[in-house]
Amino acid sequence: MKKTRIAVVGFGGMGKHHATKIMDGNEMIECAGTYDIDPARMDLARELGIYTYPSFEALLADPTVDVCTVATPNDIHLDLCVRCMRAGKHVVCEKPVALSSEELQEMIAVSKECGVLFTVHQNRRWDEDFNIMKKIFDDNVLGRVFCIESRVHGSRGIPGDWRNQKARGGGMVLDWGIHLFDQMFMMMGDRKVKSIYCTLSYVTNEECDDGFKVIVQFEDDIQFHVEVGTSNFINMPRWYMLGENGSAIMEDWHNGKIVKVSDWEKRDAVPVQTSAGLTKTMAPRTKETITEYPLPEVNVTLKDYYRNVAKTINGEATQLITHEQMLRDMRFMEACFYSAEHNCVVTDFE
Repeated sequence: MKKTRIAVVGFGGMGKHHATKIMDGNEMIECAGTYDIDPARMDLARELGIYTYPSFEALLADPTVDVCTVATPNDIHLDLCVRCMRAGKHVVCEKPVALSSEELQEMIAVSKECGVLFTVHQNRRWDEDFNIMKKIFDDNVLGRVFCIESRVHGSRGIPGDWRNQKARGGGMVLDWGIHLFDQMFMMMGDRKVKSIYCTLSYVTNEECDDGFKVIVQFEDDIQFHVEVGTSNFINMPRWYMLGENGSAIMEDWHNGKIVKVSDWEKRDAVPVQTSAGLTKTMAPRTKETITEYPLPEVNVTLKDYYRNVAKTINGEATQLITHEQMLRDMRFMEACFYSAEHNCVVTDFE
């Protein structure tokens, strides 16, 4: 089988990640080379044994290149992706795929005009923590789920490179929000969004949001909380899921548990003494009425992403991350910005 040859446009942190993953024993793809405007990055690529093109034009002119992976700052995704597609190359673009839904629609139109694959690298669909929680939800482990919380916390502020510049597509909604929103929609499936309310934080940067909180109400009375913070010195759980029969938690990317009720008949509890009085309502269940379970195991590999790209190009599969999903995620981000700017609940998303 002829391997799909992929060239990486931009060899910063994510470009290097793509190139090394492509080289990491994937039987269907191979790295054709890379190009970056920074000579130091090209020196690093050569040290890693990766071919470097003398120019972007030379990369596009290479007839052996099937796919261009664009891993550059967000504000030049549109220009580079369009040039790659007009050169007859299939395109994988780093997230967020564009700065607006209008830009994305232009990119999609060019892909259809040129008859090439165009998709985005939503790699966190393959994260273990997400797939564990999705399995708990899909398998109805907790009974009817009514609230899901997904968050990422850090304490180093917004990154100091181009990601803190609004004009270049910086900010945490575009950086991490796009990942968490995509995971949310993959977990919710066909359920419609009823309302969106978003707030942004500017603790470390006045130009770009360095954090946000979004409350999304879905059909079936499911509330989804999505949060990113970069000034959090004590992290809250990565995931927290509440169902009528129990709760599931992931403290971080790997560790967590499930606690379910085992005896609905026994409702008495030992009152809890607070500094100003007793509470029985908020006292925990007694140990004999609940059971703790380990998290389910999942088997996922990011290699499936590029395998799908290769198979789609060869006509053996359909595109996993579709244009409709890309537009949905982008429009949701725009709804979040609108909600935060106008301090309002958005109810007309779909």
